Amino acid sequence: MSFDGLFTHRMVKELSPLLQGGRIMKIHQPFINEIILTVRARGKNHRVLLSAHPSYARVQITQETYENPKEAPMFCMMLRKHLEGQFIEEIQQVGLDRIIIFKIRGRNEIGDISYKNLIIEIMGRHSNIILVDDERNMILDSIKHISYAVNRHRAILPGHEYISPPEQVKLNPFEATEEDVLKLVDFNSGKLDKQLVAQFAGISPLFAKEVIHKAEIANRVTLPKSFIKLVDRVKNGEIEPTIIKGENKEVFYYIPLEHVKGERKTFSSLSELLDAFYFGKAERDRVKQLAGDLEKFLKNEIEKNETKIKKLEKDLEEAENSEIYQLYGELLTAYLYMVEKGIEEITVENYYEDNKPITIPLNPNKTPAENAQWYFNKYQKGKHAVVAVNEQIEKTQEDLLYLESVLQQIETAAPKDIEEIKEELAEQGYIKKRPTKRNRKQQSLAPVLEQYVSSDGTIILVGKNNKQNDYLTMELAKKEEIWLHTKDIPGSHVVIRSTDPSEQTILEAAMLAAYFSKARSSSSVPVDYTKIKHVRKPSGAKPGFVIYDHQQTIYVTPDIELVSKLKVK
Repeated sequence: MSFDGLFTHRMVKELSPLLQGGRIMKIHQPFINEIILTVRARGKNHRVLLSAHPSYARVQITQETYENPKEAPMFCMMLRKHLEGQFIEEIQQVGLDRIIIFKIRGRNEIGDISYKNLIIEIMGRHSNIILVDDERNMILDSIKHISYAVNRHRAILPGHEYISPPEQVKLNPFEATEEDVLKLVDFNSGKLDKQLVAQFAGISPLFAKEVIHKAEIANRVTLPKSFIKLVDRVKNGEIEPTIIKGENKEVFYYIPLEHVKGERKTFSSLSELLDAFYFGKAERDRVKQLAGDLEKFLKNEIEKNETKIKKLEKDLEEAENSEIYQLYGELLTAYLYMVEKGIEEITVENYYEDNKPITIPLNPNKTPAENAQWYFNKYQKGKHAVVAVNEQIEKTQEDLLYLESVLQQIETAAPKDIEEIKEELAEQGYIKKRPTKRNRKQQSLAPVLEQYVSSDGTIILVGKNNKQNDYLTMELAKKEEIWLHTKDIPGSHVVIRSTDPSEQTILEAAMLAAYFSKARSSSSVPVDYTKIKHVRKPSGAKPGFVIYDHQQTIYVTPDIELVSKLKVK
């Protein structure tokens, strides 16, 4: 648990001087569990992310941009009604719990000063964002509605009294002394880290394990000193926000945890750390919510096509062996005088192979001539089947490549890309077309491409689905500009908006092509690059499919930090 009570304490300390006294200018709800407040404070706009996501709940200032829905959800409308234009008077933490309260001052409908509390409870899957009328302590609305049937302690519903989560009776570590630590910890019982978590408020297993690690030999002398020293570090603001990437998992904290092994990266603020840590994670989760059924459908279709190819290859093998039937027919015709009606097989000399004996199966119900004709017919069918089966195999392989490319695009898509992918699959006949209310003007709008800027300021465009890929490569890009794509691997089309880019720009564009491909988790990914004029779309080819030549190949390893750095916010 990285976002513990102590982390929350430091986050409040970070937000307060930036946002207190600021005015809430805009409110958006880009996703079901998240709110973005645009706060104008001290001559600057801040985007404040409030998240009640079951896995990624947090409060921070974010530099990321979010796509807002065309129609605001009801909770967002309620927040706009009560909070837009109002002022953030104070930001508080409840004790050392993971509960942050934005105390907001404004005027009601008749012009009297009123106070609202925007409460963010960071509690894993029970996380919530609640708007409360301060004077009446009444819930106006919440991002998640919880009834007494779900929670016997309290209901979180409009019109109900706001009741705080059950209080845990633990000692505040900021008020603790070394003697308190000695009294509350039983050194004979073991599991000292769990004891610390059980006895002190705001303490997570990460913090407790760091205390034990710092104590080296954890005894009655070293453990209390280690505990107080780490607590004082929080109290005095001696923080160093750090992400640690281990072999199996990644953690963050407000200090560089020494007991966690792995590659470390520090940040200037907690918000900057959270932007880096959650970059792509929450978005991937949203994409899974939006495209879960679509992903299952594609995987099922891919499996069907793989099975179909195996069956067709078996049919092809049988069809290619049909020449034996021609041989049987010719030999039977030559030896008709030897064949008696009613026999099940006959052995004759094969004059095509030095008169070696060969046994020919016969249908006893047919005449010798009918048996010979049956073999000739079977040979002709097999010969024609080779052509037909080869055509079917080729078409099925094309379908398979296409479906794999779409599945890969979902894996790297942003939520706003999913609708275009659904439209494309409907146009290709894979799913049913849904009735849309879009007018002609909306239908003619060009796809919105993701934009990146290289280290030397060159613009790089990335297609995130086949509609975007076709538009970028076949319509938008100029003939002399540079086009990139992973070699023989499904992925995005990438275009450098330059006719003579630097080697560094080509390297960074190749990194983007590798990251937005099926090989994003691999190393030394081959990426081809060539000029747009050498890229062609075959007649009748599926969306996103092109052929190219005059290419050069560069090998890169995808780097999520570089992708985040290059992206235009």
